[in-house]
Amino acid sequence: MPDRHILLHAFTMNTVGHVSPGLWTHPRDHSTEYRHLRHWTGLARLCERGLFDGVFLADVLGLYDVHRGGPETALARATQVPANDPLLVIPAMAAVTEHLGFGVTVNLSHEPPYLLARRFSTLDHLTEGRIGWNIVTGYLASAARALGQPALRAHDERYDLAEEYMEVAYRLWEESWEEGAVLRDRARTLYADPARVHAIRHQGAHFSVEAIHLCEPSPQRTPVLYQAGTSSAGRRFAGRHAECVFVSGPTVEVIAPRVAALREAAAAAGRAPEDLRILSSLTAIVAATRAEAEDRYAECLRHRSLEGALALMSGWTGLDFGALDPEARVEQVETDAIRTALENITRADPARSWTVREVAEFTAIGGNGPVLVGDAPAVADQLLDWVDRTGVDGLNLASAVMPETLEGVVEFLVPELQRRGRYKTRYAPGTLRRKLFGRDRLAPPHPAAAFRRG
Repeated sequence: MPDRHILLHAFTMNTVGHVSPGLWTHPRDHSTEYRHLRHWTGLARLCERGLFDGVFLADVLGLYDVHRGGPETALARATQVPANDPLLVIPAMAAVTEHLGFGVTVNLSHEPPYLLARRFSTLDHLTEGRIGWNIVTGYLASAARALGQPALRAHDERYDLAEEYMEVAYRLWEESWEEGAVLRDRARTLYADPARVHAIRHQGAHFSVEAIHLCEPSPQRTPVLYQAGTSSAGRRFAGRHAECVFVSGPTVEVIAPRVAALREAAAAAGRAPEDLRILSSLTAIVAATRAEAEDRYAECLRHRSLEGALALMSGWTGLDFGALDPEARVEQVETDAIRTALENITRADPARSWTVREVAEFTAIGGNGPVLVGDAPAVADQLLDWVDRTGVDGLNLASAVMPETLEGVVEFLVPELQRRGRYKTRYAPGTLRRKLFGRDRLAPPHPAAAFRRG
């Protein structure tokens, strides 16, 4: 559908160096201000001015310590460390916006579902229904050790755990409180009808839970469900549970088959293609003229950290790039980290073979996604070609220089896309789910809907 409106999310993290290692040294970059609320409220206002659908907040537990066998490079180059909790900035961002959504990454491997369900219900109330959860199972062994586990669970085992985790979370969000259980009857001094509030009882391989959900039903009940895994296990999980899926890769030849496979996984789970919104990562450096955009990109290249990029890729893939010759061709190996991150540069595109040096140079600006550079018409041409040829519904836009990169998108690219009829000119009302799917609550055949009472 080449005439559809594309979705845009700002892709960022509560850290110094997200997916452009070294760019914090750029004189116009403000990434080091991540410690201050004004940084986040300013970003939220900017994104709402650009009619962005949401801010996608990445997160990771543990340090990137695969590169050269330790965390030294990540610490020295600020490769996603230090990193603060992403959940805590959302209420401040919601307070200065009316429509902007928030997709936030939270790892389910290290936290009981009872606690996570409460936090997301709280955020759904405070944002008035604008919260989404990016479901991840983790990929760093350092996180497992930090949380008292002997080792990272095997890749597919983490998805087995996630399946059971989601059932418990759905039951807390959807089953515990019936529709109409909350009365707020001042005359009778009756807040809730106890007969319509229920304890869930779950006994499974990983969790044993008997609990009443602590929160009354929020605008969406279950947050909008994001997911970012496109391995075979990840696709099956996304087909059953995800509403929005984040994919990353360097070329159309890598992304397009993954998009098709995700839609097939949704169909296999009995869901319609429109039940899935797929977003890919991309960085757009846009300015008033091509020459100015190219100058900005050249500045970014001077400030990038190739060592920081290799530390990032080593953590993502579980392969120590620091132990390889810079001119060596990268080969596929099986690890328990992010499998598709390594497949991006090995077998996903048979026409391309990558050296370690090329991996570092590509990853250093924007991570695993392409970088588009130019004035608004040129970047719009490339961006729309990418969307139409891959079949994605939208983009997670990473920053090179924060917030300058996103300011260029809002000032130049958004109006160009609007002129072409490919981007909305105003927000639809309502919750994040209503804006994306036309309804506030999950509906059948999504498994969460089966648990709802009343």
